[in-house]
Amino acid sequence: MSSLTNQEPKASVAIKKRSRVPGVMITQYVEQLPPGKSTPDFTRKPMNVTAQNGKKAFFKAIVNGEPAPTVTWERNKGEVTDPEKYKTRYDERAQEHILEVICAKPEEADTYRCFATNEYGKAVCTATLSVMGGGLKKKSQAETDAPQDFRSMLKKTVIVTRKKQLPPKKEGEIDPKLWELLLSAPKKDYEKICFDFGVTDFRWMLKRLSQMKKEKQDEQAKVVEKLENVKQIEVTPSGRAEFSMDMKLWDPNSAINLYKDGTMVPYGDDENSKHSLKKMGTKYVFSIKDPQPEDAGFYQVDVEESNMLSTDFQGKLPDVEFAAKIKDVKVVESEDAIFQCVLSKPLNRITWSKQDSSIEHGDKCEITVSEDKLIHTLRVKDCEIADNGAYYAIAGIKSSKASLTVKADPNARKGRKGTQTGNQDDLDAARRAKAEKDAADAAAKAALGDGGDGKDGMDGRDGSGHGSGDGDGSGGKTDGDKGDGDGKNRNLLTDGDDGNKDDDAGDKKKKRSQTGPLVPDTVTDQGVQFVSGLSDTLANVGERAELSCKLSNETSEGRWYKNGKLLTNEDGVTIIKDGACHRLIIDCCNKDDAAVYRFEAEGRKSEATLNIQDPPKIDADALGKFTQPVIIKAGESAEWKLPFSGGAPMNIQWYKDDDELLPALNVKIEISATESKLRLNKCQRKDCGEVKIKIKNEFGTTEATSKLIVLDKPTPPQGPVDIMESAVTSVEFKWKPPKDNGGCPVTNYIIERQQVGRNKWSNVGEIPGGNPSYKDSDVDPGRRYSYRIRAKNSEGISDYLQTEDIAAGVLRYPGAPTAPKVISAFKDCINLAWSPPCDTGGTKIVGYKLEKKKKGTNYWSLVNQDGPITDTKYAVKDVFEGAAYEFRVSAINLSGAGDPSIPCDTVIARDPMKPPGKVTDLKLTSSNYTTFSLAWTKPKEIKGVEDEAQGYFVEIRPIECLEWTRCNAIPITLTSYTVLGLKAMATYWVRVIATNYGGDGEPQGFDNYIIAMPPPVKPKFKDRNMKTFVVVKSGNTVRLNINFEASPLPEISWLKDGMPVLKHVTITNSDKGSQLLIPTSEWSDTGIYTITVKNIVGQESFNVEIRVTDDPKPPGPVELDQNISGTVTLSWTSSPDEKRDDRLHYMVSKRDSFKRTWRTVADNLFNNKFTVVNILPGREYYFRVFAKNDMGLSPPSLSPVFQTKKEKEKFKVNMPESKSLDFQSPPSFIIPLRRRTAPQGYECCMTCAVKGDPAPRVTWYCNNISLNTNTNYHITNVCGVCSMLILRVGPKDNGEYKVIIENKLGTTESSMMLNVKE
Repeated sequence: MSSLTNQEPKASVAIKKRSRVPGVMITQYVEQLPPGKSTPDFTRKPMNVTAQNGKKAFFKAIVNGEPAPTVTWERNKGEVTDPEKYKTRYDERAQEHILEVICAKPEEADTYRCFATNEYGKAVCTATLSVMGGGLKKKSQAETDAPQDFRSMLKKTVIVTRKKQLPPKKEGEIDPKLWELLLSAPKKDYEKICFDFGVTDFRWMLKRLSQMKKEKQDEQAKVVEKLENVKQIEVTPSGRAEFSMDMKLWDPNSAINLYKDGTMVPYGDDENSKHSLKKMGTKYVFSIKDPQPEDAGFYQVDVEESNMLSTDFQGKLPDVEFAAKIKDVKVVESEDAIFQCVLSKPLNRITWSKQDSSIEHGDKCEITVSEDKLIHTLRVKDCEIADNGAYYAIAGIKSSKASLTVKADPNARKGRKGTQTGNQDDLDAARRAKAEKDAADAAAKAALGDGGDGKDGMDGRDGSGHGSGDGDGSGGKTDGDKGDGDGKNRNLLTDGDDGNKDDDAGDKKKKRSQTGPLVPDTVTDQGVQFVSGLSDTLANVGERAELSCKLSNETSEGRWYKNGKLLTNEDGVTIIKDGACHRLIIDCCNKDDAAVYRFEAEGRKSEATLNIQDPPKIDADALGKFTQPVIIKAGESAEWKLPFSGGAPMNIQWYKDDDELLPALNVKIEISATESKLRLNKCQRKDCGEVKIKIKNEFGTTEATSKLIVLDKPTPPQGPVDIMESAVTSVEFKWKPPKDNGGCPVTNYIIERQQVGRNKWSNVGEIPGGNPSYKDSDVDPGRRYSYRIRAKNSEGISDYLQTEDIAAGVLRYPGAPTAPKVISAFKDCINLAWSPPCDTGGTKIVGYKLEKKKKGTNYWSLVNQDGPITDTKYAVKDVFEGAAYEFRVSAINLSGAGDPSIPCDTVIARDPMKPPGKVTDLKLTSSNYTTFSLAWTKPKEIKGVEDEAQGYFVEIRPIECLEWTRCNAIPITLTSYTVLGLKAMATYWVRVIATNYGGDGEPQGFDNYIIAMPPPVKPKFKDRNMKTFVVVKSGNTVRLNINFEASPLPEISWLKDGMPVLKHVTITNSDKGSQLLIPTSEWSDTGIYTITVKNIVGQESFNVEIRVTDDPKPPGPVELDQNISGTVTLSWTSSPDEKRDDRLHYMVSKRDSFKRTWRTVADNLFNNKFTVVNILPGREYYFRVFAKNDMGLSPPSLSPVFQTKKEKEKFKVNMPESKSLDFQSPPSFIIPLRRRTAPQGYECCMTCAVKGDPAPRVTWYCNNISLNTNTNYHITNVCGVCSMLILRVGPKDNGEYKVIIENKLGTTESSMMLNVKE
């Protein structure tokens, strides 16, 4: 079941574990799962989804667990409980839990979580919903790291969303784009924006604009906390178009959309993308890389549904070029610098900028535009050292760059000293014009208050007149530029009355001294002025040139001068006056027309330079003749000649296929002042190509192209020769045309023939060149022929192509076609199809022979009685309903019918069947690491709905793949199948599909995936008699084989005394056992080795003690001592191996002269002394002491012969004087207990020696519990040697052992610790 809320059951523990499905986290609520129960998990987790805005979106998940888990859904931002937005359901057929987003919108774009919960745990995973058309937000890191749904990516299409269009402009109303631009622009840009839209008075718009701005700010406040510093789009010096704003969003994840003319534009954060967004803190900069004319348009930036910025790039990309670019300027401090450029087309405004910022019109920088909108001027006033740098003029996507160099004033004079432009020649011409003025003109100008010629102002004297300075700042100079009244060119974006403002302030700033009479402030007649002056002009020889200017008075007359000489119409020029416009036209320029031209009117003058260029020119007739291809025959020479004209010096270069030609043996080049010739000698076919001449001088470059075609005989025809037919009476073959036809078409092929075995070649004839094939019908059966083929064109005959031997008259039958395929079957018709044979037998296939037979018979009958079948398909109608048939087909060529094909599968003549249903009771019967064995029950037949199953397909799919793979290409009829070739421990989905002639039924699969492994088995060791203790002689090989049973494959680890085994120990693991190998053992290899076998079911361990030792060395010399009659005490020196072998002990044996056989009298002695009792007098005793360890006995150490003589004498009793002697002594230990460490499962012996008189009573204790009455311990006391033996040491025997001896004189004790190794 599915729901929209996540109700988590109470959990006593929370064990986190990962699922086999990546991205799924499982929490287990109980420490131990009951048998048959499991925590929830995802068989298939929901995938990331990308949906179109307004469309449905689906998340689908398949879960498993016992009991069946409950599925719930959540999202990061908001709830999924609204039934109008979200719907959940469970598809029983697909076993899928589905969350449906009914109408995907940008606000639904989020990360969704899916929970699967039951009483034993919870599984959770996430998936992301992306909505196309709802905003181009940057993906968060979580979305970037989330797994991608590749299937949805393959189906994803680009959705182009559109913004609500602005209403179209209506006649007599303001363009809606203007309102949008004004809402996003600062007040200082209102005038410029209105001017671009042809609105000169915008004051009446301010009230409505203020109301609209308030409404827009209220709308923006919903998504934006702060919006400021909005900048309109501009082309920067780096060549990018940029617009920006400072914006602080309420929600950093809000969608930011970019629109162009109402259509959403995708953008990225990489500067290499066409449209990009760069975010620096709260500043957002949108840029367009390498703007082109097609990028022009109306751009808008929206956050969610609110507009933040509108900017017009339509007028910023005009199709304009720089006729004259700005030039470098050098000035001294306090001087003005002027940058001027001339455009090819009128433009209201261009962008002036420095490297890091744009330049606005103001007190520091003055931007002016001429009346014809072609000349644009930037004046940098009162230059300072800080003004150094590069300046840019940007018109559309074109830009011009120049540098300004400001030098320090060596005289440190105050005030502005003058003006410098980028063209020093123009300044010189201006100075010459000033020198020509006489005093009368200066006086007249002073009377009119026009500021004179500015000479006084420049010298720091009077010069305080009010010269209007209305010159356009173009390449030509006017008197307005030299006057130093207000001195400003009129800014066409201002009112026009500002030209005379702040004269007093200007005078104060410039600190001029007034020495002459002042002109009254009431003077208003300023005389004639230049509205636009002359501009420098460039013209080519023979072309038309025109100089023009415009005065402020239409009635004023003027005069034209050339280099100071007065011009009239008789001087070959045309002088035109059109109202206030004055033009000088030169219809056909020549080099003599290059000069400085000046126009004067009523004391005002403007001058400009006419530069004449003479680029290379080619006569049109000569060019037409030159471009015609030069066609020659091989071995001949080709020649080109081209006259030209233009200014010297000329640089002439000839090229062939873009490679420059230089004089050589076969290349001759002649160059004169008006003509150039090229001659190529002995041309070959490979010399064909393009021939080009490039003519260049200082004014330009021109090119002319021709073509060289060299005709020659063709190359030989191309092989291989394909034999199309080799019949009894004819041979047909074909070839490929020549690779090179020699420059003209192949007209014929010449064929020669030779019979194999003869030397004579006979000419068969010529065939047309359009069809490179030949059929020879004049052949003898059984003969073999060879042919030569030559190509022929108008230039000659090629070399020949010779064929291999071609046999004629041999009966070659075609090969067998493919087995017929049953297309469809009905009760009265069976449709078959097949493919032609690969081997046609050397001749074309003329038809096919189809045969049939009933299943169970051997008789084949011909189906096509009316003749060969010409097609590769046929409908067999001669069938009986319910009968089973097989069909085969044979190909027929000119030699006859070939071998029949393989019969097709048996087909029954009956109407189509319905596909069968699902198989039932599908189960896994057995499995191992490479196979699955499956079994199922045949689906039931439902008449008219599901027909009988005739076979089955088994399909598997690795969990990491999306495609199913069929295990059997041919349907199986049994209801069981074994899948082979699996990868060990791999995870697979398995399903079975029933099929019949009607098609495949629905698949039936398992609820869970299957792992290629045997049934789970907890690790256990097979060999019950495995050794737990192994003794190896030092230097020998140690090999331990441990056999176990476990599934799945376990992890095997070996430890030595709780630590990892050393590197020289080799471990070899298999699925059934493990081997530990020590090639050459050493004493240090002694220890307890532990093998641990662990898998997901459990683990098991086993300990083996390996003791590496050597044959013991014998103990030292044996000494004998008799303290008590009838006993002898042996003592000896320890064996050298005692220190390194804690299990080393001693054995004592004796032999007397009576029995002559050796008998062991003591064993397991861990000390170096032993007392032998029952020594009889009169006998000789021999003793041997052996050192003993796990390897065996050492050589013995022999004692001296011990003998007590038996004196035979008369028995006499001498009664000594009785003395009372007291031999009593308190108990004491001769040898105390020693600390011991014993391996588990082995025997352990503890000994001590005691003395005392009377003989002390001995009591053994373990952890303060008496052991004397415990039958599990063997306790002895022989002549004061007390021993206790533990036959099999276990963990319970760990502890403190104590011996207490007591008699009437006292008590003493000795203790030790016993450690049992596991």
